[in-house]
Amino acid sequence: MMTHSETGMQILVADDEPSIRFVLQEALEDLGHHVTVVEDGDAALGALTRARFDLAFLDIRMPGQTGIEVLQQCRASGNDVAIVIITAQNLLENAVESMKAGALDYLVKPFALAAVQALTEKALSTRALKEEVRSLRRAVGRAVLPGGDRLVGSSHALLEIFKTVGKVAPRNVPVLITGESGTGKELVAHAIHAASPRAEKPFIAVNAAAIPRELLESELFGHERGAFTGATTSRAGRFREASGGTLFLDEIGDMAIDLQAKLLRVLQSGEVTPVGGRGQEIVDVRIIAATHHDLDQGVRDGVFREDLLYRLRVVPMSIPPLRDRAEDIRTLALHFVERYARELAEGSVSLPEQSIECLETYPWPGNVRELENAIKRALVLSTNEVLAPEEFDFLTEKSTSPPKEATLENFIIRETNLLFDRDENANDIYQHLQQRVERSLLEVVLERTQGNQIRAAARLGINRNTLRKKITELGIELPNRG
Repeated sequence: MMTHSETGMQILVADDEPSIRFVLQEALEDLGHHVTVVEDGDAALGALTRARFDLAFLDIRMPGQTGIEVLQQCRASGNDVAIVIITAQNLLENAVESMKAGALDYLVKPFALAAVQALTEKALSTRALKEEVRSLRRAVGRAVLPGGDRLVGSSHALLEIFKTVGKVAPRNVPVLITGESGTGKELVAHAIHAASPRAEKPFIAVNAAAIPRELLESELFGHERGAFTGATTSRAGRFREASGGTLFLDEIGDMAIDLQAKLLRVLQSGEVTPVGGRGQEIVDVRIIAATHHDLDQGVRDGVFREDLLYRLRVVPMSIPPLRDRAEDIRTLALHFVERYARELAEGSVSLPEQSIECLETYPWPGNVRELENAIKRALVLSTNEVLAPEEFDFLTEKSTSPPKEATLENFIIRETNLLFDRDENANDIYQHLQQRVERSLLEVVLERTQGNQIRAAARLGINRNTLRKKITELGIELPNRG
């Protein structure tokens, strides 16, 4: 018999057939594992409650509780032991029931010892992955926003994000985080800061899309008293406020291109000059930027500086949309229920399996933020202790409702409602819609006037300089006049 290996697991075998217990015990101990055997479901549950096991083989039918019932109780109590269900019949129903209850796999009698070895290796791999996730979570565990948010999920995609956070956090290099709105880009930025040597210093966030161009320069670099109308006092600016810490530049893709040039100079020199000032001040700031735009396309369109992109994208991170990591929906939904139930509902509230399955079938165009708001809405409107699937009918209605007549008014109504659904705290709705409408309007008029800006300005009823400025700000390509 082999000596227990350093990677040997604690394994429980529960079966009412002595021959099965003997064969499994011999095979598993020969593989270097520590094995405990019991004869029925009640003894199995007791053993799993009293001691920590890495893997359990449970007969699907045995005296006392069945293997499935023991599995369900383990999951309900938060015991994440890997469980293999042993069955005498290779039926679809047994397989579905086992996997649906959260089994690692199932084993059909009579079984080959090679199958047992394969399952133990699978359990070892799963255990290593769980330990890696726990380690990475500890590394980024301080990444909690003032509202109590944190990175939640167990998908492979999120694990890769955790890994990157762990690698990049100690190193003082810029990071560019990309992903759709609502995927949690700011949470990832917080995680990097919290796991870095700068964790005790300020984390300052600036949303480039939410601040008008004429104010953003002062917001970032500060200003001297009297630098412009209304500047009655001096202001340090976000770069200096973040000194020693991290400056998070959210929606960097919406920054005006002339301001991008000033930002690039600061990143290259490490010196900030406030608006209206002459002296320069050295700042020690780590830059993390984020955007939902394709910045490579922005460079091709002439609305984003290529040299700034290279400066920001030393380490790129891409946050996948929720529809591409659907296995996180369950974890996120349960997390949001637990987090908001006390605040928004009367007493404890549970989320049953049927409701989770309902949530898992929705595509979530607004990503994690939309899921969070859906849970909040259900908690507020529900009068029950259980959030039944009917509480989420509004999601089905949104995805199946027939399209309305294609008018400008309906477009604005649809887009405004969508922005509210995706972010209840959105404060740039006017600017967002204005830019979408304005861009299309100018492109059509310029096309109809063959790119003649004088004629286009006249047809629009605006000054030519205003038109030229808008063309630059929106990155509009002029039609070929040839």
